[in-house]
Amino acid sequence: MHKTLRLLLGDQLNSAHRWFQTTDEDTCYVLMELRQETDYVRHHIQKVLAFFLSMRAFAAELQGRGHKVIYLRLDDPANVQSLTENLDRLIEAYEIDRFEYQLPDEYRLDQQLRAYCASLRIPTQAWDTDHFLTNRDELAAFFGRKTYVMEFFYRKLRRKHQLLMDGDQPATGRWNYDADNRQPLGGDQFVPPPRLYPRDVRELVRMLRNQGVETIGRVDPERFIWPVTRPEYLDLLAWFTGHALPYFGTYQDALSADHWSLFHSRLSFGLNAKLLAPREVIEAAIAAWQTQPDRISFAQLEGFVRQILGWREYMRGVYWAQMPTYAGRNFFDHQAPLPRFYWDGQTRLACLRHAIGQSLDYAYAHHIQRLMVTGNFALLAGVHPDEVDAWYLGVYIDAIEWVEITNTRGMSQFADGGIGGTKPYVSSAAYLHKMGPYCKGCFYDKNRKVGERACPFNSLYWDFHDRHRTKLEGNPRIGMVYKTWDKMRPADRSALLWQAKGYKSGLDEL
Repeated sequence: MHKTLRLLLGDQLNSAHRWFQTTDEDTCYVLMELRQETDYVRHHIQKVLAFFLSMRAFAAELQGRGHKVIYLRLDDPANVQSLTENLDRLIEAYEIDRFEYQLPDEYRLDQQLRAYCASLRIPTQAWDTDHFLTNRDELAAFFGRKTYVMEFFYRKLRRKHQLLMDGDQPATGRWNYDADNRQPLGGDQFVPPPRLYPRDVRELVRMLRNQGVETIGRVDPERFIWPVTRPEYLDLLAWFTGHALPYFGTYQDALSADHWSLFHSRLSFGLNAKLLAPREVIEAAIAAWQTQPDRISFAQLEGFVRQILGWREYMRGVYWAQMPTYAGRNFFDHQAPLPRFYWDGQTRLACLRHAIGQSLDYAYAHHIQRLMVTGNFALLAGVHPDEVDAWYLGVYIDAIEWVEITNTRGMSQFADGGIGGTKPYVSSAAYLHKMGPYCKGCFYDKNRKVGERACPFNSLYWDFHDRHRTKLEGNPRIGMVYKTWDKMRPADRSALLWQAKGYKSGLDEL
């Protein structure tokens, strides 16, 4: 019989964790596929497949290294689909006298396991995941009660970890190259085809269907394309630094109808499941720049490092500083339901049709598609942040609540009132036209603000600012919007608001 039972959650697949450095006959690890986790929100089928495939591969790896592993598949008759009830049964069956787990990254699981350990009559211990470059409370301790500003936290972490630094100062004299990294994709710019890892998942898809798991999105069961093991993610990391990093920063905000991943790394699931460590990803990018400085500019490198070291760690810090009240924030008191077309992509708005269709096809969209297309429209339309959260948490392969809710309810929807970001990220059709090709051939006219076929983004943009003037006018980053609004003729303002009212009353039909 085993003496110690150690729990591994589906996003704790860190083979470098201190737990696994030695084998112990008295220690057993358990991983579980649970309806508790597949059903708390409707997930994209590719997301469920990615987690289950990664978990199964990781369990096999641990067994190959000599560790004792119990793996409960979703259709295992012994699996009662509850994390704590399964643990109770295992503790009794194997006469366990000690239970240990790694700190979860989701608040609900953290609370569930805290309460569970308090109920046990055997010793328990929680361990760190040995993954992040900060601890849970580091952001809150750094800012105290002051406003959170990502740039300041990013600079702190650059100094702390001596990344892209020359002593106490940035290596090039500049901290941030964001202003250099906002270019639309040129028509003659070569984009390498994405690195894929096709595998047959028909058996697993059948199991999900037979078990009645409700999912969203689409998958080709004979050609599931995502990497699910550490060697595959290391290969993808090498591909990214060799083929995409030289253009990543320049085109990280670009929108494209022809390239679903552009120059983005697509490493986020591997990072969030802990198959990759953030430090090794950053160091791989730095090594590529050091060996190819003529091909990879510092602006490309810094833009990528800022995403991993800055934004990712910052959002995690905001999450643990603000939960659980963060999940209920609705700064604008938005109440509209999410338009039906978010679930099927059937809309005449070309930019939304493409971004949503891509999300349903690949369980993926890059950050500007999420922020300035789907998120932008939801915010302008006044959709309740709970509904936006549920969609983003379900549809994207990399969405785990700690990173999803802070980016969605915070940066995208500004429902937190400015905790994580400094202004609402909204735009009219002009920005979408500048960054991508969708306006060409769209049913709606990007240049028309009112009247038949006027682009909804235009009137909704002004309606949003008018509705929330008392909350936003004092924001120094958007004061010019109101100066422009006030200079308009009263009749033009009325026409814009009337147009927006009509669109908001029929969102499903757009």
